[in-house]
Amino acid sequence: MAFMEKPAAGKVLLDDTVPLTAAIEASQSLQSHTEYIIRVQRGISVENSWQIIRRYSDFDLLNNSLQIAGLSLPLPPKKLIGNMDREFIAERQKGLQNYLNVITTNHILSNCELVKKFLDPNNYSANYTEIALQHVSMFFRSEPKWEVVEPLKDIGWRIRKKYFLMKIKNQPKERLVLSWADLGPDKYLSDKDFQCLIKLLPSCSHPYIYRVTFATANESSALLIRMFNEKGTLKDLIYKAKPKDPFLKKYCNPKKIQGLELQQIKTYGRQILEVLKFLHDKGFPYGHLHASNVMLDGDTCRLLDLENSLLGLPSFYRSYFSQFRKINTLESVDVHCFGHLLYEMTYGRPPDSVPVDSFPPAPSMAVVAVLESTLSCEACKNGMPTVSRLLQMPLFSDVLLTNSEKPQFKIPTKLKEALKIAKECIEKRLIEEQKQIHQHRRLRRAQSHHGSEEERKRRKILARKKSKRSAVENSEEHSAKYSNSNNSGSGASSPLTSPSSPTPPSTAEHAPF
Repeated sequence: MAFMEKPAAGKVLLDDTVPLTAAIEASQSLQSHTEYIIRVQRGISVENSWQIIRRYSDFDLLNNSLQIAGLSLPLPPKKLIGNMDREFIAERQKGLQNYLNVITTNHILSNCELVKKFLDPNNYSANYTEIALQHVSMFFRSEPKWEVVEPLKDIGWRIRKKYFLMKIKNQPKERLVLSWADLGPDKYLSDKDFQCLIKLLPSCSHPYIYRVTFATANESSALLIRMFNEKGTLKDLIYKAKPKDPFLKKYCNPKKIQGLELQQIKTYGRQILEVLKFLHDKGFPYGHLHASNVMLDGDTCRLLDLENSLLGLPSFYRSYFSQFRKINTLESVDVHCFGHLLYEMTYGRPPDSVPVDSFPPAPSMAVVAVLESTLSCEACKNGMPTVSRLLQMPLFSDVLLTNSEKPQFKIPTKLKEALKIAKECIEKRLIEEQKQIHQHRRLRRAQSHHGSEEERKRRKILARKKSKRSAVENSEEHSAKYSNSNNSGSGASSPLTSPSSPTPPSTAEHAPF
């Protein structure tokens, strides 16, 4: 059986980068323990929510699993005696809510499989390592020269992408890495075009793209093989991490935070911008730039994972740029993500939040100028510069590139057109998501303003003014009626008339103030 045939991968095309939020709604005490009823929501839509029930022991188990990250997480301590007291349960519920807030707002933890399974067991019940092994096993039946050395467990952040250390049977000392990935929510290529483009990737030759040794795909996933690099990625260099270690261990809590030297920042930045410009000029959508997708080969940066956009996988930084409506093309996404990468190279860690209000001291003001153009409030509000514009900025314009390898990536016209349509569809989904987030934010601001103390005081003052005005008008109307009654009684008898119509209520009483 060939790799192209079966089995079907886990066909749940969720966007795993959409944030999950969790609120404990209630607790219920049973004979010997307490259960917490938690409302989990995906994204901004209240309709996209569900309830889960968790005990303290479930939280404890999750926390133990997350210890690999090296973080001090605020899980309330165990208590053996008095743990059924009402006051204690209320206090523990507050502590558990704080714990949920911490893990769902940490960018790396919130995207990890452990947290997703805890909060959304229905959508994350599949064993993706097993699914990947099934696909890899069938691939080996048709390609017997390859052999698995060991699985590289959790070295990446994606739940639906798995890695294996490989070797070629007749070259046992040479090590390669096989990656298998399921389809994502932005897969808009037809199955035929998708498979053709995946198989085209080994023909891509560029001094700043990491070479693909072998690539194949079926209608539900893709499998690629590259050379294993002992030095690891740019992120491994920044965090002084071992490439084979799990993602959480490598990057969640670095022991020493230190940025790169200015010359490294300039050279690596220029190389990355050059390859982004090459892909943009080719009409090849990327959208997946981050420090773990840049392989270090000596002093040369080489871009990884060109297949991600073909598979329709969401970007590592999607939850950031989906907040800003001006970052709405894959080119502008790449530039914004370059800002994140430059920040990490400069300061040895990611920014605390985006947009960035002020930047810490940097090795050069030229670095800050590029960061401001990609991560500042003004940049996120008004839009990103082009890659060409960044290349002209003082930080990169004087960098001399010595690599003479001629780039080659021939994409047939028919596939170029398919890529263009797929890119437009990816951008359309992003724009729609940004629009919904923008509307949700406006609604929340309006509700917050309506419920604010200042607004309540303003409404009370208006209500008092309205009440006083109504009282004055009623008093004047009453005086007028009394005066008319006295006048009619003092003169000669008037002829009999039909009863007068009732006086309509004063419109002034209902006039808005």
